[in-house]
Amino acid sequence: MQFPYTLTRQGVIMAPEPGNELEAEGVLNPATGHGPDGALYLLPRLVASGNVSRVGLGRVVITDGVPTGVEREDIVLEPDRGWERGVGNAGVEDPRVTFIDRLGLHVMTYVAYGPLGPRTAVAVSSDLREWRRLGPALFAYDDALDMDLNLFHNKDTVFFPEPVTSPAGVESFAVLHRPMWDLGETKAGQGVRVPAGTTDERQSIWIAYVPVALVEADITNLVHWGENRLLASPEFAFEQLKIGGGPPPVRVAEGWLLLHHGVTGKIESAFDQQQKVNYAAGGMILDADDPTIILARTSEPLLAAETEDEKSGIVPNVVFPTAIEEIDGQLFVFYGMADSKIGVARIDHV
Repeated sequence: MQFPYTLTRQGVIMAPEPGNELEAEGVLNPATGHGPDGALYLLPRLVASGNVSRVGLGRVVITDGVPTGVEREDIVLEPDRGWERGVGNAGVEDPRVTFIDRLGLHVMTYVAYGPLGPRTAVAVSSDLREWRRLGPALFAYDDALDMDLNLFHNKDTVFFPEPVTSPAGVESFAVLHRPMWDLGETKAGQGVRVPAGTTDERQSIWIAYVPVALVEADITNLVHWGENRLLASPEFAFEQLKIGGGPPPVRVAEGWLLLHHGVTGKIESAFDQQQKVNYAAGGMILDADDPTIILARTSEPLLAAETEDEKSGIVPNVVFPTAIEEIDGQLFVFYGMADSKIGVARIDHV
C-alpha cells in the first residue's frame, strides 16, 4: 500500500505573546481536545525563561473551516510536583491528549522533566481544565526482554482512542512510547543498553498495552503498561538518528493513521536543547485490528522545515506534529515550529 495522505501548510496559529514571561522561550508542541461546550481547544507547551515548561489552554479560532488563531484562557498544568522539577530545569512538556470514549475522559501523556531527566507521566480530565495526575508510567517486567524499561528515560507517548486486542489476546488500551537507551545520560559509564532481541540501538517507537478491565476497575491502572513490543525503527534518510510518535493515532478507512517525526543531524546530549538536528514529519498506516502491523510508510517527509518559522527559532529546523483534529470533515495536524511557534497543516487523502 502506498501512503495515501499529504500535508499542506495552513500557517502559524500561535506565537509567543510579547511581554508574557511564561512564553518567553516559545509556545510549541500542542495537544488538542473538545471541551464540554463543543469548542476546540489547544493545549500548548509554554516555555518560560529558564526553560520551565507549563501546559496552557486556549480556544481555537476557526475561520471558514480552517484554524487561524488561539484565544488564550489559562494554565492547566504546572511543574508543581517534586518529580516534575529538576535543578536548573523544570517541566511538564509536550502534552498529547487522547479522548477515550470508553472511559469518557481525556487522557494526557506528557513529559515530566524531573531530577533525573524526562519521564512519561499520565493525567486525566473530563473538561480539559482540571487534570488529575495518575503519576509516571510504570513498565511491567518482561523476562523475554531481559530489561527493566523503567530504567530508561521516555518521551513521545500517546494513547490510541479505542481499545485493541493485545498480543496476549486481551482487550486493551494501546499506547506508543519512545525509550531512550543511553543510560550514560543518567549515570556516566553505563552506556547504551537495549532489550534482548533489539538489534537497532537508535531510539524507536514501541507499543505497550493496558487491559481495559483493569482500568475500568481503577483508573490509576492506566499507568501500568505491559506487553511492550517494538513497533518501528528508523528506516529512511530523514529518520537517520531516531523516530518518535506524534499525534494520537486516528482511525481512517485504511486502518490507523499515525504521523511521526524523524530526526537527522547530530545529537550532542539528550537533555540539552539541540542546535544541530533536523526534525521532519512522516507517516504510517497501521492495521486496524493489530496496530503492530505497518501497512504503509513514507520514505520521504510529508513535511520538513522549509519556511522561516520552521527553520529559525529556539531549536532551528524543526517540524514536530503532536495533534490531529477533524473540522467540518477535514483533518488538520497541529505541529511545533522550531520549538518556538505552532503551525497547522491540512491532511488530504490522495
